[in-house]
Amino acid sequence: MGEWVLPALLAAQGVMGGVDTLLNHEWLEKLPQRPQARGEIGLHAIREAIYAALFGGLAWFAWHGALAGLVAALLLGEMINTACDESVENRIRVLPQNERVLHVFLTLNLGAIVALSVPVLSEWATAPTGFSPRNFGLLSWLLTAFAALGVFWSARDCLAWRRLGRS
Repeated sequence: MGEWVLPALLAAQGVMGGVDTLLNHEWLEKLPQRPQARGEIGLHAIREAIYAALFGGLAWFAWHGALAGLVAALLLGEMINTACDESVENRIRVLPQNERVLHVFLTLNLGAIVALSVPVLSEWATAPTGFSPRNFGLLSWLLTAFAALGVFWSARDCLAWRRLGRS
């Protein structure tokens, strides 16, 4: 399988996640303005930070040795976060149909990312600890842009989470 598949799946996750955030969370549901959505907003802030780290970290580097465990921990953290988010969402609001469908594709894609990461991270774990440069051309730049957006949106959602806690 091509070395570019994992970064391509990450980019697809960024596109789908961006659509979900802008269309569903911001425009249709206006989650940052809803006090009952505070828990969901907090989970979104965590998710955005995790993906910012994955997008930025995997865009340009292979994470060898013990560093491979950090990538594995981020993926595990996102799987746990996704499960918690699904539970919270279903408790506080009725999701629009497009959001439910989008969540199916996001979860399937996350599963593909995790499945493809296992052999890659296993191989990286056997190398001496350190970073090895990689370059996927335009895909690396796209993931870098998604990482920057993830940092921004994570901070924005964290501020909304704090504000909603004072409401």
